[in-house]
Amino acid sequence: MNAIERYRNALEQYQAKNFDEALKILDEVKAAAPYWKKPLLLEAYILRDSDRTADLFLFVQKILPRFDSSSPEDKSSVAALLKILGITCQNLSLIESAVEFLCLSGEMTKPNVESCKQISNAILTANSSEKFSAADFQNLYARYKKYLANIKPYPRKFYDHKKIRVGYLSSDFYNHPVIKWAWALIYKLDKNFFETYCYSVRKNFDTVTEYVSKTVENWRDVSKLNEVQTAALIRKDEIDILFDLSGHTSGNRLRVAAYRPATVQICGIGYMNSTGLDCFDYFLSDVYCAGNSEKYFTEKLIRLPHSHICFEPPSNIEVGNVPCIKNNFVTFGSFNQYSKINDSILTAWKKILDAVPNSRLILKNRTLNMDDGKNFVRDRLKNFGFDAARIDLRGLSADYLREYDDVDIALDTFPYTGGVTTCEALYMGVPVVSLYGDRHGTRFGYSILKNIGLDELAVNSYDEYISRAIALAGDRELLKILRKNLRGMMTKSALMNSELYIHDVEKALLKIMRDER
Repeated sequence: MNAIERYRNALEQYQAKNFDEALKILDEVKAAAPYWKKPLLLEAYILRDSDRTADLFLFVQKILPRFDSSSPEDKSSVAALLKILGITCQNLSLIESAVEFLCLSGEMTKPNVESCKQISNAILTANSSEKFSAADFQNLYARYKKYLANIKPYPRKFYDHKKIRVGYLSSDFYNHPVIKWAWALIYKLDKNFFETYCYSVRKNFDTVTEYVSKTVENWRDVSKLNEVQTAALIRKDEIDILFDLSGHTSGNRLRVAAYRPATVQICGIGYMNSTGLDCFDYFLSDVYCAGNSEKYFTEKLIRLPHSHICFEPPSNIEVGNVPCIKNNFVTFGSFNQYSKINDSILTAWKKILDAVPNSRLILKNRTLNMDDGKNFVRDRLKNFGFDAARIDLRGLSADYLREYDDVDIALDTFPYTGGVTTCEALYMGVPVVSLYGDRHGTRFGYSILKNIGLDELAVNSYDEYISRAIALAGDRELLKILRKNLRGMMTKSALMNSELYIHDVEKALLKIMRDER
């Protein structure tokens, strides 16, 4: 069997998800054809799809110099490798490098659609770093907008429908955090005044998708439509308000919104900051999240009087006992994505652990699913001086909520704070200490805690973040009380009051339609 045949065999094994076998065959291919570059790209995809994040990071750095970006035959491979490297850096919390590589990939890839995807990735990633100013975000938005030059927007049109037609555009109509916040928005608008449409861009269905598709008033599967066709369908449906739930997150269709198919266009819920695009008129927020963050926005901020999200809780899961009583030590935890854990946060967490005798820290996220990821994180924590015996690294799992039984206090990340993660921790009786700033995405924890009456755990300085966590750890009676009462506090709050939430949203939407005419 020659090298080409072996390569095809490796490709078949990769497509069948037999990753170890595919890698074994690729070793034979590389030995037989050491100067052939194509197998290297396939190996990168295999490492990516098998969640070997740290191994992938080292591998792509090693092979990238073998490709010539000025060569027409290598250019697409370089763009693909830069994209992989950018996303890998994001997953390893190497944020500034991630943004740089993703932007480079966007510049090199097929222009317009693919370029927009990579710049979106870069914008999303930048939210995890404190080093990006409002001006830096504007520069990233400008990069994105230059790939919209081929789009001619529809002329603005107002309709005289008996009901306001609200269309939701999203790739997240499945078991995804966005659904846990958008459920009331999708289902509970007053049918006497509003008619709902859902435009789903996701190809794969699950039970949540199936339920929404069968029960929502007007379901539109646009997964097989391109941006022009999707925008035309929205225009044909005469949508009064198009609500984009994705922003710059994965699978977004912001280019559809750039056609301006609806009369009014709003973004929010699934994304924490401005899209930076002129095609959106408004961004859904609340008085606590909005703060003074207008300088980061191209959209007008809708400041709901309570919460701009409504949490839909998991069902049939009971709150456990506070673990510090049994353990006789306090356990801190963060179930946030590893990409959100930057150096500043690690410095703060080290100081907290040092100040609380015998305390432990649990980190749980996808990066820790494989041994290479765990080793990478262990090395990073060691460099910060963490005692490995006090750290528990856990991979992502389906029963993750039950593991809050092992956590006394959740430590939020900054500047990209937790959202649904924070809600879930609180719902499981675990108090969350959160740090906020002036950027909209930094204030989710503050808004959530303010709405449930626990805003003393939201602070606006690193020193207070550290001292608040230490003080809470020293009050085990309070931890017991919070464990017992947090769920009730949430249930009775605006954060889970769908009637109040929908009243606030409807009032805002009706005002917008009046003001825009």
